[in-house]
Amino acid sequence: MTKNQLFQSLVNHGKSSDKVLFRPILMQFAAEFIGRNYGEFASDHRVLVEANLVCMEEFQMDMVGLISDPYRETSAFGARVQFVADGVPRCLDTMVKNIDDVKKLKRPDVTKAERTLDRIKGCELLAKKTHGEVPVIGWVEGPLAEACDLAGMENMLIQLMMDPDFSNLLLDKCLQTAKDFAKAQIEAGCSIIGIGDAVCSQIDVHTYNQYVMKRHHELIAYIHELGGKVKLHICGDTNHLLSSYGEFQLDILDLDYQVNIKHARSVLGPEVILGGNINPIEIMNKTTTEVETACRKLVSKHKDERFLLSAGCEISPLSPPENLKAMSLATSI
Repeated sequence: MTKNQLFQSLVNHGKSSDKVLFRPILMQFAAEFIGRNYGEFASDHRVLVEANLVCMEEFQMDMVGLISDPYRETSAFGARVQFVADGVPRCLDTMVKNIDDVKKLKRPDVTKAERTLDRIKGCELLAKKTHGEVPVIGWVEGPLAEACDLAGMENMLIQLMMDPDFSNLLLDKCLQTAKDFAKAQIEAGCSIIGIGDAVCSQIDVHTYNQYVMKRHHELIAYIHELGGKVKLHICGDTNHLLSSYGEFQLDILDLDYQVNIKHARSVLGPEVILGGNINPIEIMNKTTTEVETACRKLVSKHKDERFLLSAGCEISPLSPPENLKAMSLATSI
């Protein structure tokens, strides 16, 4: 079976043949694994694609993806982004300081802005090189994450408490750009769109329900209308948010190590694929045997349900490659 067929089997039948699917989030690790640096990985889709393909083969991963950094859409809105060799790209501008700045924000053309276009080209190249046989995961910033990128996290969180007009207007503009970017990536060959909105784990459920829940629902429904699947990534402790996801009809939900998978399943039901949730620190620091044992224990618990093995969040570049191989070995049933 191709990797796409394995994924479709998991979606349709709740199980994927004789193995559990494996897809960790790799960014700086992947760049360094092929002898490049994070700046090159984030700025050049050819490096990003090469790193994903090499890691897919080396670690027997079942999907490839285009996640790189938070500032693709931010750059499209007009912010300057600086690439550094061994760190996450840096946003040099705070685009939004007040509601007048929000009103001035123009809807970017994601097919022409340099950094969003680079990811779209990455979609096309990954789809071409995998011949339609591997699920390709595109990526967009969720509306709150992008609002924080544009306004600064501290300012945005204050605005959520103080100024609903500011918050709603900015979140709506971020939602529209997420839709545009998701559409462009699906048209370029992605079958799954990841939505990264990690800051949501830092707000209370009332604030999430007031400002973010309906926008997540709208974005997910839109991606489904386009024929894509959705992977929601909110790392950290999201126990307080699980019940708010009930109407989303999620395809894949990433869970960090603070969330018990059995509990999440009891809240969300059998249809969603739950991904996770080994602590990335353990993958970095534990022995290869300890990592494989932990992963086999998790696989044994969840192999007969919609589940894929991953870490709770990104694999640290300090993780031994042997530990990723141990994770992959643990997926055999």
